[in-house]
Amino acid sequence: MTNYNIVGKGIPRVDGPAKSTGKAIYTVDVKLPDMLYGKILRSPYPHARILNIDTSEAKKLPGVKEIITGQDLSDVRYAFVDTPRYPADERPLAVDKVRYIGDEVAAVAAESESIAEKALSLIKVEYEILPGVFTAEEAMKHNAPVIHDEQLEGTSAWEQWGVAQRKGSYESEIKVNNLSGHTSVSFGDVVKGFHESDYVREDSFELKATAHCQMEPHAAVASYDPIEQKLNVWLSTMGIFLKRFFLSKVLEMPASKIRVHHTFVGGAFGGKIDLFSYEYCAAYLSIKTGKPVKIELEREEVFMTTRQRHPMIIKIKTGIRKDGTILAQEVKAIADNGGYRGSGPVVIFLCHGFSFPIYNIENYSYEGFSIYTNNGIRGPQRGHGAPQIRFSIDSHLDLIARDLGIDPIDIMRKNVRHEGDVLPNGDKLNSCGLTECIEGAAKAIDWENKRMQFRAKEGNRRYRRGVGISLCSMFSGAMYYPFASAAIVKMHDDGSATLFTGAQDIGQGSFTTLSQVLAEELGIGMEDIQVVAGDTDLCPIDLGSFLSGTALVTGNAVKLAAADAKRQVLEGAAEILGVDDIDKLDTLEKKIFLKDNPEKSISFQQAIQASVLNRDGNPIIGKGFYKGYPQTDRYPSLAKGKGLFTSAYGFAAQAAEVEVDTLTGKVTLVKAVTFHDCGFPLNKTIVEGQVHGCVSMGAGQALSEEVFLENGQCFNPSFLSYQLPISLDTPESVDELVATIEPSGPFGAKEVGEGSVAGILGAIGNAVHDAIGVRFYSLPITPEKVLRALGKI
Repeated sequence: MTNYNIVGKGIPRVDGPAKSTGKAIYTVDVKLPDMLYGKILRSPYPHARILNIDTSEAKKLPGVKEIITGQDLSDVRYAFVDTPRYPADERPLAVDKVRYIGDEVAAVAAESESIAEKALSLIKVEYEILPGVFTAEEAMKHNAPVIHDEQLEGTSAWEQWGVAQRKGSYESEIKVNNLSGHTSVSFGDVVKGFHESDYVREDSFELKATAHCQMEPHAAVASYDPIEQKLNVWLSTMGIFLKRFFLSKVLEMPASKIRVHHTFVGGAFGGKIDLFSYEYCAAYLSIKTGKPVKIELEREEVFMTTRQRHPMIIKIKTGIRKDGTILAQEVKAIADNGGYRGSGPVVIFLCHGFSFPIYNIENYSYEGFSIYTNNGIRGPQRGHGAPQIRFSIDSHLDLIARDLGIDPIDIMRKNVRHEGDVLPNGDKLNSCGLTECIEGAAKAIDWENKRMQFRAKEGNRRYRRGVGISLCSMFSGAMYYPFASAAIVKMHDDGSATLFTGAQDIGQGSFTTLSQVLAEELGIGMEDIQVVAGDTDLCPIDLGSFLSGTALVTGNAVKLAAADAKRQVLEGAAEILGVDDIDKLDTLEKKIFLKDNPEKSISFQQAIQASVLNRDGNPIIGKGFYKGYPQTDRYPSLAKGKGLFTSAYGFAAQAAEVEVDTLTGKVTLVKAVTFHDCGFPLNKTIVEGQVHGCVSMGAGQALSEEVFLENGQCFNPSFLSYQLPISLDTPESVDELVATIEPSGPFGAKEVGEGSVAGILGAIGNAVHDAIGVRFYSLPITPEKVLRALGKI
């Protein structure tokens, strides 16, 4: 690792100059000639039947060019998950009824935003208000209002799916209404495991909805060319090929007739994966009017109508021996996915997928339900299920440790998985530094000296301190459309290279790390590389920037493309240097030289020109592609948790030191420690930035962040009222990397950008308990909750 010239170094971001000078163009900056502006009329009710929509007055308004309603699009359905088991349930504009406050009812295209806003006020909608249901547990009851009655044909969702879906030893016998997704996984003998346990404990935890809070609001620009019959779109998105796939399907257009153009992305955090109504409406309105259409959401719309993290209730039962060995565990997770399915079936699967790689539990049962309610739609957010399940399980185990008088770290050491372990689904941990992460985090937080000692020393003093620890894991990419990533490396006459990649840099620095992979493999400098990215017409397929697959999957594709280009360069050089085997040659600083005689060399420029002159004009273009798993018959099953999930897992141990003000109830994160096993860090500075971002987001969700909802209405849809952590809340941070080498990753790299958002929640919760002796079973841990727990209000 120490011999690498470029990877592993904290090289500055390649997109830094464009962003810092204001030259970077985001979707909200796109302006096209003769462009129209779109606005969307939204439902003021959480659940209501649409009786009539009258657009006649709005159409008379000067400057209004087009108005569409659900009746114009009645056959169009789409969804994040669209399979025979989970058919698409969302429409661009509501047809029969609305299912949450903010549900889309009509869309307007006009000459200005103000005219479009005025037109919305002139549209008259007649509603029949229906009973709503606003918690998952209430929605599951047999007498709850049915939200998607057109799919249920008079039966509960559970009855419709059939008793055959309920298998395993730990599944509820109740009939579940408003069911949108279900996962059931079991292995071993849970009943036997509990019977053989010395101690069994059950707990229930609750986590609230949180917002993504990207700086750039959601936006789309669409421009349809009727002559070429081609749709051009500019989107703030995490995956250009997935988005093109969605648009192609719902617009019934060939994928080749849709071009997603590159724009910079001002943050995503999972919230810009789905196809959104505003994107479809912008495209459809452009097709209808023959003019470009731009729709940019207001911040309130972003909070209420894009996506939120799933609120969840997680119930855990664990059986354990006195020595800390976990013998059995049952987990039941209930997710509120809002008025439409969103990623509900995925998050309940991922709660299992992000948890079972950590502890080796022989007897295990998991059941997850995603439930329709009349709240806003929920979707992926950084970690997507990991924060909810990791907070719950490690809070639960911390309680067990205290009950048994065992150090929770000893329980972790005894039960964590190790390199070489094969998971029940067949995934193999070819790299795993969990034990080293635990040891490092414990030492950095001074665990032995601080745990359970602050309270004893400080007595009844106002300020109390405590420490806590938690673990987390994350995929390094997974199997979803387009199922692989590819890259192209084009060599230029002067020895420089252009990288063509479909990857999206959403702020995580992927263009920089991919350039480093290319430069290291090819033997050129960072200054010799240009990146062409994020354009479906120019670039090869890419998975997209979610489920943390860019480093491993796209990184491998880039490394293979660079190796292909390097091979061609070496073949051209071998002819000039009179070498019969290219293995005798190597590259560095745009030169090709003999390994045993470095002084004998030629430049890249000479080798490239020789390839053109001596090979009938053949240019040097390298191609690479990579699929996380080659087995096409072992895709993961959302329902049963079977099949291969990912080719590599990232791991982390996170510890927290908090200070609790017992007079005001305020909890302050004083110190955050993260020891992360991300394989080989391709760029140490970027890795540190990702960890810092994860800690900040996780700390906010542990201590202050919550989307306040009452009867489906959001009461804090702005940065003024939503309690984000700010720079003054930044704790002392210790970030260390546990050096493992992932065999399947480029230069040994794997995930780093999501996993460490999850462990800090449990670490903070456990630290607060350590400080004041009170356990909080729900997040966030607000001053009001602390004071109530201390009996002061």
